[in-house]
Order: sequence, then structure tokens, then C-alpha cells
Amino acid sequence: MSLSINTPLLESLTLSQLNHTRVWLKMEALQPSGSFKMRGIGHACETHVARGARRLISSSGGNAGLAVAYAGRKLGVPVIVVVPETTSERARHLLTQEGAEVRIQGKSWAEANELALSLLTEQDAFVHPFDDPLLWKGHASMIDEVVKAGLRPDAIVLSVGGGGLLSGVDEGLLRNGLDNVPIFTVETAGMASYKAALEAGEPVTLPTLSGIATTLGARQVCQRAYDVTRHRQVFPYTVTDSEAVKACLHFLDDQRVLVEPACGAALALLYQQQPALREYQDILVIVCGGSTATIGSLQTFQG
Repeated sequence: MSLSINTPLLESLTLSQLNHTRVWLKMEALQPSGSFKMRGIGHACETHVARGARRLISSSGGNAGLAVAYAGRKLGVPVIVVVPETTSERARHLLTQEGAEVRIQGKSWAEANELALSLLTEQDAFVHPFDDPLLWKGHASMIDEVVKAGLRPDAIVLSVGGGGLLSGVDEGLLRNGLDNVPIFTVETAGMASYKAALEAGEPVTLPTLSGIATTLGARQVCQRAYDVTRHRQVFPYTVTDSEAVKACLHFLDDQRVLVEPACGAALALLYQQQPALREYQDILVIVCGGSTATIGSLQTFQG
């Protein structure tokens, strides 16, 4: 039995009418841990435990850490999640609620990750938030479900952080014969490591990250995400923090589902009626979710 679930595929009449086309929503926000991370991380955790891992270690206070914590609880193995000091109290509470041991280290993910790696023993498995072929294979299953439901989209819209979702969606498209489907990637302006990689011709490290879409906050995308551009059209876009938050609030009204600003970035492209999308007939939007999103936090961001 898989740790992730088959999520609904919904047609959005609001976004379809706004963009004069058909817009479909893959509702990954409804995964048990609250985000698409459950697919790839669930698959990775199951694989590690089947290979003999006695403990799982993660370095994320967000969607990835919560997915590892959920997987560990379901698989009956202990989990340590190392988070930076900037991790919200809500995220820490959710991790503890899932039964994970939470350790706090440093002011950034890099410092937390360093401690997490130092804790590894031969009986442990480290679960990376985005840069792991096991994750991409698991994430690819969302495209399998879309095709099985009878939809073969002619464009995809998704958010990019470290590139795990993009890598998995590309893998899913390839294995379903959708080699020519373009992907529209969206980041917030202060977190645009993928756009920087495309401009530089290789993954590069951003000197700083800024903004509210913290789960997009990878200073450098994984090589696999960059390599998607070698065989597929990728159109990179950025939106402002304000546009991402407004999209979350519009989506809450339209679909009665709460998502975080990192997910709102992708939705913002549709709410803004991006002209480039109008040439496509069936646009699939990955509603990636957000484990720690609250209405209060969105209202605070909106200011």
C-alpha cells in the first residue's frame, strides 16, 4: 500500500474562463502530509526501510520534513528532523505531532542539513528534500494518474523550488509518451534559483534568498531540473510575493482549499491570465499544496 494517495483531478471553471481554455488542477494539496512531497518522499522512505533502514533523518522544517515524519509514523520507524531557527512554531508542532524528534540548528537550511548529515549511522537513511532519483520516480506517479484519468495535457504549470517536482513531472511525462509537452515554471522573485540557472546555462548558487514563499527557498536547483531544458521546452516566469498570496486567497474562495504562497506562485500565472497560455487547450496545474499554510499567515503576508 502506497503512503501517498490518488488525488483528485478537477477542472477549474473559474481559471478556464479567465484564460479562455481548459484548466485542470491536480490536487496534491490533499496528500496526507499536505503536499506533493508525500509522493516522492513516501516512495523513498518505503524503499529505504525495505532495504533495512532503522531510522529516517531529514533536514526540512517544511513540506519535506512533514512528509518524512508522516512516512516514519506509518512505517513504524523513528524520524529525526533537523530544522533551522527560522522554522515556524506551527511547523515544529506539526512535526512533533507526527512523532518526529525535532532538533534546531543554525539560521539556514544549509546549517541544519550539515547537522542532519553528521547524525547518520549505517542503520539510518537520509531523505533529501528534492535531489534524489527516488523522489522523482515517486512524484512522476501524479502524471500516471492524470493520464489514467483520460487527460493528456498540452501544457503544465508548476512551481519550482529545488526542482524535485519539476524533475518528477518531467519523468512522468516522458514515461507516458508526453515528450513534447512544455512546462511553465513559476518562482517568486526573491527565490528564483531556477531562472538564474537557465540564464547562466547551469545551476548556480544565489547569494541570498528573500520573500515569503520559503518552501521555494533553494539557493541552487538540482542538476536534473536544469537538464529538463535539454529535451523539453521550459518557460520560466517569476511573480511577486503579493501576487502569490493573492492567488492563494482567490484559490481558497474558488476551490475551498488552502495552499501556501509557494503553490500560489503557479496559480498566480493563471489568475494573471498570462497570454502565452491561451494557445493551449488543456493546461494542467500542479496544486502542490503547503503543509504549514494558515489563513492567518496569508492575511499577515497580505498586510
